[in-house]
Amino acid sequence: MPAADPQQMEAVERSSARKRTFFRWLLFLLLGLFAIYYLAPMYVMIVTSLKTMEEIRQGNLMTLPNEIMFDSWKTAWSGRGYAAGDVFLRPFFWNSIKMVVPAVFISTFLGALNGYALTKWRFKGDNLIFLMFLFGCFIPYQAILLPMARTLGILGIANSITGLVVVHTVYGLSFTTMFFRNYYISIPDEMIKAARIDGAGFFKIFFKVLLPISAPIIVVTVIWQFTGIWNDFLFGSSFSFGEAAPIQVALNNMVLTSTSVKEYNVDMAAAFIAGIPTLLVYVFAGKYFIRGLTAGSVKG
Repeated sequence: MPAADPQQMEAVERSSARKRTFFRWLLFLLLGLFAIYYLAPMYVMIVTSLKTMEEIRQGNLMTLPNEIMFDSWKTAWSGRGYAAGDVFLRPFFWNSIKMVVPAVFISTFLGALNGYALTKWRFKGDNLIFLMFLFGCFIPYQAILLPMARTLGILGIANSITGLVVVHTVYGLSFTTMFFRNYYISIPDEMIKAARIDGAGFFKIFFKVLLPISAPIIVVTVIWQFTGIWNDFLFGSSFSFGEAAPIQVALNNMVLTSTSVKEYNVDMAAAFIAGIPTLLVYVFAGKYFIRGLTAGSVKG
């Protein structure tokens, strides 16, 4: 059998390398176009918020401002320059913080506890209970508005931050339980058995054995819950109003109750302020979200 020509093999390799390079750059180009398409609205929001109303009326949406002005951001945040009675975001931003932090913490902790009990302390009917939690993930928001409103009224926490914390904790519990259950089922049962042999009880195993290795799924759950609760409008508008409303409700009220002269720069600044927390979460923790989703995908 004749030996392969080294020059011919080198030419084939160069041709393959050129094809790979071409397709790689083509892929980068397509991804870049998609990125520009999705980032264009954010760009318009930012440049519009930095313009004066005169520039907005006379210029193009995509043009940069002649002079960078942060007056609209100050107005959106603290109300300076607005007419009396208009809405600004500062108090409602802190309302959302007060709502999100405890709701995320409580729902994540209870979800971890449920997932632990449903996987490592098996009991009769545990699969049925998990199916009920799973079913809860598919219940639409609208289906629980009336019963939840009645419950909050009976508890005396309607139109309050505490009431919103309860709503988001209860609604998010199905998701957090599912996340932790699917993660813990991949952890070998031998770890739990060894701890029980050493005399560890239910809570000691949970806090000393499982929680230290649960960082990936905790990150997933926190990001999921934080994003959903912060961006929620339906529960906020249904169960709160006035000074107890979260930021998304305040943003809507700001746009609807602004002065007769529409100030698009203030509206754009307000919308961006309302979206900054979730944007920062995904910028700094997005890679951990993907890792956490795949961390429990393989058993053993």
